[in-house]
Amino acid sequence: MLDQDVSHDVIASFGPFRLSVSERLLARGGEPVAIGGRALDILIVLVEHAGEVLSSKELLKRVWPDVIVEEGSLRVHLSNLRKALGDGKDGNRYIANVAGRGYSFVAPVQSSARMISIPPSLGADRPKRLPPRLERMIGREETVAALSSLLSERRFVNVVGPGGMGKTTVAVAIAHSLRGAFSDQIYFLDLGALGDASLVPGAVTSTLGLSSQATQDPVSALVAFLVDKPTLLVLDSCEHVIDAVAVLAERLFAEIPLMHLLTTSREALRVEGENVHLLTPLEGPPEDSGLTAAQALAAPAVQLFMERAVAGGLGAELSDADAPILAAICRRLDGIALAIELAAGRVGTYGIRGTAELLDDRFKLLWHGRRSAIPRHQTLQAMFDWSYNLLSPYEQTILRRLSVFVGPFTLNDAIAIASDGEADAPAVADAVESLVNKSLIRMSELAGSTYHRLLDTSRVYAAAKLAETGEGAVLSRRHAHHYADRFKPDSTRATAFGNRDVSAYEPHMGNIRAALEWSFSDGGEAQNGVQLAAGAAPLFLGFSLLGECERWCERGLSALGETDRGTERELALQAALAISSMFTRGNSDAVRKAIERGIGLAEALRDGQYKLHLLAGLNIFLTRIGDFRGALACAERSVLVAAELGEQSGIIMAEWMLGVSHHLVGNQAASQRHSERGLELEADAGSVQVDFFGYDHRIRALIALARALWLRGMPERALRTADQAVEEATKREHPVSVCMSLVYTVPVYLWSGDFDRAAQWVERVLAYAAKYSLAPYHAMGLALRGELMILQGEPAEGAQLLRNAVATLSAERFNILATAFLRALAEGMMRSGQLDEAATTIDRAIALADQAGETYDRPDLLRVRAEIRLAYSPPDVSAAEDSLLQAIYWAGKQSATAWELRAAIPLARIWQQHGQADRARDLLGRLLQRFGEGVQTADVNAASALLAELNSANAPG
Repeated sequence: MLDQDVSHDVIASFGPFRLSVSERLLARGGEPVAIGGRALDILIVLVEHAGEVLSSKELLKRVWPDVIVEEGSLRVHLSNLRKALGDGKDGNRYIANVAGRGYSFVAPVQSSARMISIPPSLGADRPKRLPPRLERMIGREETVAALSSLLSERRFVNVVGPGGMGKTTVAVAIAHSLRGAFSDQIYFLDLGALGDASLVPGAVTSTLGLSSQATQDPVSALVAFLVDKPTLLVLDSCEHVIDAVAVLAERLFAEIPLMHLLTTSREALRVEGENVHLLTPLEGPPEDSGLTAAQALAAPAVQLFMERAVAGGLGAELSDADAPILAAICRRLDGIALAIELAAGRVGTYGIRGTAELLDDRFKLLWHGRRSAIPRHQTLQAMFDWSYNLLSPYEQTILRRLSVFVGPFTLNDAIAIASDGEADAPAVADAVESLVNKSLIRMSELAGSTYHRLLDTSRVYAAAKLAETGEGAVLSRRHAHHYADRFKPDSTRATAFGNRDVSAYEPHMGNIRAALEWSFSDGGEAQNGVQLAAGAAPLFLGFSLLGECERWCERGLSALGETDRGTERELALQAALAISSMFTRGNSDAVRKAIERGIGLAEALRDGQYKLHLLAGLNIFLTRIGDFRGALACAERSVLVAAELGEQSGIIMAEWMLGVSHHLVGNQAASQRHSERGLELEADAGSVQVDFFGYDHRIRALIALARALWLRGMPERALRTADQAVEEATKREHPVSVCMSLVYTVPVYLWSGDFDRAAQWVERVLAYAAKYSLAPYHAMGLALRGELMILQGEPAEGAQLLRNAVATLSAERFNILATAFLRALAEGMMRSGQLDEAATTIDRAIALADQAGETYDRPDLLRVRAEIRLAYSPPDVSAAEDSLLQAIYWAGKQSATAWELRAAIPLARIWQQHGQADRARDLLGRLLQRFGEGVQTADVNAASALLAELNSANAPG
């Protein structure tokens, strides 16, 4: 049993809208409506007082209880709210302005209460990439405290200042100070490694751990994902993608009332809600020729300078004689933290006085003697010139060459790019160490390894110097070739078939992107890009960067040379394209062609691993479009491939594929046998891979087993297995697996008559699907909600929900439950008196089943056809009896005892009414004997009651 939080929720329905108060969610047709937090507050107040007139003063008091707000703000939010509702369009009226009195919600409102189960939070213990706080931060404590308070109050703060001022340090410290307030829901993203502004929303989506299926509209996905809890998002180094960040930040701030944004940039974003804080220079000592060392050390700028100088080799303490000189240095450096560190790094060699002299020599022309008139960017540029000129010619060369890296790099990477040959490697290593000591390169531990990184400002400066030498094109080519060689398909192949733990590759993604961009540019080498795209594709998949994966695979395939066609390289690209496109493009013919092309390549190359992987994908694709016989044939092919490979994980996965496929075609005995066989083999083998083609096949097997057990007359085991599937999927924190487990086990509870549990699962799947933008699962959740409404006595409303959901799923070719939903829709129509429409709908469902060859629910489709014929006046008893006999025949053929019993109940009533009570008693008694487990399903209870009635009528009296 899963641990869940349970709470009450008030649902208000008006027009096509449903308003959930506890979830703070407005939905139209099951889809979330994006509106601002204040607008939502206003709507809740108006709906709670529907029909009443609330004055502007009263609304302001309720929505802004502790804040003085002008009435104009209320009018703005009301205008936005009316737009979101479509107020005034097509005759719809929701909010009326009563002249001289206030506002009133005039649409009819239906309110209801429900119990909601809130699933255990995803990723509660997952690291959010928040860098560690500096052990000692100098001169920024008050700034951090003030900005933490401002961020808590205003929700959006942009820390602005020139490069090297310490913006990132301050942002990280603020985030750490607020961890308690946000329950660790803090996400940090360094945008410095992102070279393409169009990738900003996708990068944020990936940082948040959002489902792969959000890539088509990542911004809407972010809004849905973050709307329900306080969250702090830190976007660092925004300046080079500032337009994209501005658009994203403005929308997130406006549409997510609990979102807090902290950004760092060299300029303001200039968007609504932004509170700009200019990070001022570190305070230096006063200009005083009699300044003592103690007085100087009271200033943060001097404290930072001396701390870095001692770390850089200064062996003496600051003297009173040097204090005024050092004070002058700090003032000339404009209090910029990076500039101070650069200068301090040379004190160990030149001393304080020598450093001051060098500073004068290098900058007096640039500053023209007036420091205050020099733009901060030029001051930092001058400092880099100064630092650069202090380097030896060889160190200058290495620094320039290292500017080609985008993000972290290892020492071996640096040697490969910056050296002129193997003999040069030791000298490069020494130069890198020297540059680290001089604060031009920083070192850090990432994923258990040591990485180097140029500061962003250092990199920009060094890149400009590289461009002056004319070496830029050569170094870009060397960089691209290095990463193509480093991440060859062979080296990342295990990632494609493993558990997708790709965290160790994360530091390299910026350089991989840069290498791909150059390779496929006009001046690049496309064949190098083909190799790198093939090698990096599993990494993009592992990080759920499906849009990027699809983009680079398509670029790689389009650039394939004749020598690469039919090779492992093409296979790697084709397989990754198939996986990514199934999530980004849905169930299109192009996706199927991509999968089948990959299978053909794998067969030609005799690559059993890739072939099995792609067959798993084809099996999933065919089940999704409703081709169950094709899915079974694919599973049978997988058995042969797995046996030939001899890998236990492949054999187990093939058994599970057979279990799922046999269930869908209606062979429940075989489904149970193969599902259980796979689970037994897995238990014997220990830990094995269960993830193939982006799906957890163990979860799929548990779902199929639960459904097969119920249909075979073992409801108690079925319910336990259904619970196990949901519990395991939830623990694995994979949104697709969670939604899959919920959607396909809800019918087990519906079949059993456990409507309370079914309702809980339906609301959970809707919440997950909305949060992670999994549109097909959201549509299926709405369909299941409609079916539940029909069963609970709301046939008209339930049928309308089903009708809309079925249309959505049909448009997406998501047909795995098409016949089941059409059957439920037909029952809803029948119960609401729409008999002709019901008959047409059930005939459509049966035609789909015939088209598929055979489906697991054919017996139930025939039962509903009979029920509809009996509902006519006069009833067509003969046709109904024939349909019920067919249902029982097919159920017996499928080993589906539960379907037999369900069809036997109306058939027994027909026989009872037509003088065949003995025949009815025999049928019911024989079927009930097969249900030996303790759980009494609704069908078992109904059949038992009818049998008792028949026995009572037959008793001697």
